[in-house]
Amino acid sequence: MPQTVAASSAGDKPKLLDQVRDVIRRKHFSLRTERTYCDWIRRFILYHRKRHPREMAEAEITDFLTHLARDGLVAAATQNQALSAILFLYREVLKHDIGWLDQMERVKRPARLPVVLTRDEARRVFLNLHGRHRLMAGLLYGSGLRLMECVRLRVKDVDFGYLRITVREGKGGKDRVTMLPVNLAKSLERELRKVRAQHEEDIESGFGEVYLPNAVGRKFPNAGREWGWQYVFPSSRLSVDPRTGQKRRHHSDESVLQAAVKAAVRAAGITKPATCHTLRHSFATHLLENGYDIRTVQELLGHKDVSTTMIYTHVLNKPGLGVKSPLD
Repeated sequence: MPQTVAASSAGDKPKLLDQVRDVIRRKHFSLRTERTYCDWIRRFILYHRKRHPREMAEAEITDFLTHLARDGLVAAATQNQALSAILFLYREVLKHDIGWLDQMERVKRPARLPVVLTRDEARRVFLNLHGRHRLMAGLLYGSGLRLMECVRLRVKDVDFGYLRITVREGKGGKDRVTMLPVNLAKSLERELRKVRAQHEEDIESGFGEVYLPNAVGRKFPNAGREWGWQYVFPSSRLSVDPRTGQKRRHHSDESVLQAAVKAAVRAAGITKPATCHTLRHSFATHLLENGYDIRTVQELLGHKDVSTTMIYTHVLNKPGLGVKSPLD
């Protein structure tokens, strides 16, 4: 009989997905990554009729990825995400040391040009955003933050004196510094006064502790209740941490801002498929249009390689911005 997902080679050995979770948490991956990896690993095993991954190899992985593309019609990025989860299972959990793991090729993502708003379009979008949503969207466009960098922003990382924001553990686990727009500073200070009042109420009610990254909680037991560690954009309600079972206030759900921006784009009469990430694209493109050095823009965006930032120069080379059409 083949081993199933629930079975294990030793009576007291954790189930396979529990082993995956243990390794992910030991490596301090996010809860989002944990859920995504476990889901793809579960789907991989179920697709092969609950055979244990130890009994499978390159052929089964390739078959699963082909199924995703052919029958599931998934995008290249989704297919690569599934491959990352499966390779993590073999390398980090099962400790497979077989050459075929290194030979697995990722699907090449087709080159896509970023959607960029004009300055007038950006202004119209902001006219249809209000309150906290307008402020958060302002940080995406005015500071070049990614969506999750914005919702995970903590009070201690906003410097009103130097008008700058420190992004902690951005994409690739890197820190970087970007500007805090002057036009947002007073609005953000007002928002933080509301957040602080809410935090003090939480403490009076016996709560007020926030999630802390990595081992900070063990090193500084009281840090989770300190004002500086609180989220700038906290959730409107308390929730239970699925990992620890502790009730506390997490950051705002990113889907709420996504829905607000989508509605604002629609209300502004813009037909471009603009999203929250479009505001970051627009931040980079408009800086380049203003003549700022591409290396400076690269640092503000947190790109590892300048070739990633170069994609924003496509707008500068389009007719109407720098090249005159012969018809004109």
